[in-house]
Amino acid sequence: MKNLTSETLRQLYLKFFADKGHKIIPSASLIPENDPTVLFTTAGMHPLVPYLLGEKHPEGKRLTDVQKCVRTGDIDEVGDSSHCTFFEMMGNWSLGDYFKEEMIPWSFEFLTSPKYLGIPVKDIAVTCFAGDSDCPKDEESAKIWQKCGILPENIYFLPKSGNWWGPAGTTGPCGPDTEMHIIRNHAAADKLNAYQFDDAPSGTFLEIWNDVFMQYNKTAEGKYEPLKQRNVDTGMGLERTLCILNGKSSVYETDIFEGAIAKIEELTSHTYDESDEVTRAFRVVLDHVRTATFMIGDVKGIVPSNTDQGYILRRIIRRAVRFGRNIGLPQGALKEVSATFVKKYAEVYPELKTNSAHIYEELEKEETKFSKTLQQGIKEFEKVIATLPAGGTIDGVTAFHLYDTYGFPVEITNEMAREKGLGVDVKGYEAAYAEHQAKSRAGSEQKFACGLADHKEETTNLHTATHLLHAALKKVCSPDIEQKGSNITEERLRFDFNFARKLTPEEVAEVERLINEQIALDIPVVMKEMSLEEAKAQGFTGLFESKYGERVKTYSIGEFSKEICGGPHAEHTGLLGTFKIAKQENVSAGVKRIKAILVK
Repeated sequence: MKNLTSETLRQLYLKFFADKGHKIIPSASLIPENDPTVLFTTAGMHPLVPYLLGEKHPEGKRLTDVQKCVRTGDIDEVGDSSHCTFFEMMGNWSLGDYFKEEMIPWSFEFLTSPKYLGIPVKDIAVTCFAGDSDCPKDEESAKIWQKCGILPENIYFLPKSGNWWGPAGTTGPCGPDTEMHIIRNHAAADKLNAYQFDDAPSGTFLEIWNDVFMQYNKTAEGKYEPLKQRNVDTGMGLERTLCILNGKSSVYETDIFEGAIAKIEELTSHTYDESDEVTRAFRVVLDHVRTATFMIGDVKGIVPSNTDQGYILRRIIRRAVRFGRNIGLPQGALKEVSATFVKKYAEVYPELKTNSAHIYEELEKEETKFSKTLQQGIKEFEKVIATLPAGGTIDGVTAFHLYDTYGFPVEITNEMAREKGLGVDVKGYEAAYAEHQAKSRAGSEQKFACGLADHKEETTNLHTATHLLHAALKKVCSPDIEQKGSNITEERLRFDFNFARKLTPEEVAEVERLINEQIALDIPVVMKEMSLEEAKAQGFTGLFESKYGERVKTYSIGEFSKEICGGPHAEHTGLLGTFKIAKQENVSAGVKRIKAILVK
């Protein structure tokens, strides 16, 4: 195996697939566009769901990219050797073009060729779908792997729980996948038969890559029918792959974190690996500051708040502050650690450098805000637990008091309690929170159930209405207004935009009038593909231009609205019904939110 830097691995992957006829597309935003199913982009396939479902991609049928991702389900686990909230997913895509016969040999070539990763064939194990009453065993993939050179004894079969990509909802495209693993313990692996992969001792195998073959459509009746458009969707985690190739025990010991570790060591009296406790604190600061840097610096950047993405951001910054104080990280240090990541990623993700001043400002503001009450809050926490018996529970009202008075998210109180062998009455906390703040929202990733994958008529119409709303706001309020976020269900649209104040009643009425006028005219919604430069020259609005490739889809509604977009749209405005603004909200300083509905 080769020792590679993150820059080399990233470019090696993209060049490999570019040489195979793939178009390199840039990473989409961390904040999903018009998709309320999740708060963040959680996988490489997420931004490409419409095209996997059959919509035509302007760059063609073969694509490759490195996608920025955030997963927040395991925040409390960050600090161990493997968990990260931010990561990069390298992937390639076939949209109804090649399939297993091409993809598996390419995977084998990239993994084993001395030109690329140079992993010895004997150290690679693969898993394939074992088959069940719904769909047959994936003998085809296994035979192709064996033909490539994978040893027969290193080919394993797993059920749907291990080797199956399910539909985005309860129905839709799905199919088997084949996963590639590095064998870390040959003695243990040699004792397994082809169906005992899951029985291996922990650490025997380490997954490095996954090829998904979408070849079935699951119907509402639960049947699996062959798909007309068969797709390939792959994913290789950059950080984990670096860790494997370089023989490191943790992703935090790769070149990605070198500069940040050096900065923390410079600012404190500690070294990264001096003890388990110190190493954990380093890792929490490293991961959370990197993630916060990407969240704030994103093209659709967010700021700390008490709802949705902003809540997650606030939580990880405050967790970084708490663990940073444990190792003596001084006040204001988070922005210095952040600067090392901006420098590391500047060429790959230039938006970080462009937005660096904003990143540092938001980090410093949130750190200052939390630091003022952190020590007082810890003292209060210590008073509370001093009155509890061993294994006791902090009641919900007290947990809410720690949040309301000292800014401790309940997750931090829960984590601190767990460190002392105590529990927290989370349900009691939620009841207290709901009583005092009716508008509270949970900091969970999972939201609603539709999004870009949802092409229902209601959702499509609301997506089209969002274009009209954006254009109307520019005309009524300011030509400088730009979209800062969008969230659409089949019941309503939610649109975030930069503006210093709420709209006046007169402005609301005028926005509604303009939009309903366009609906009454029943204007065709016209889609054209063109180069990004042509789109700009013709006056199309590119909301988040860094995510676009060389060719884009444009949607025009007469001369009223002209936008670059990839989502579903109504064919003409007369289908929409009557547009009504239901609510206005503050999101953060300088960002407002409108919720609107369509009434038939």
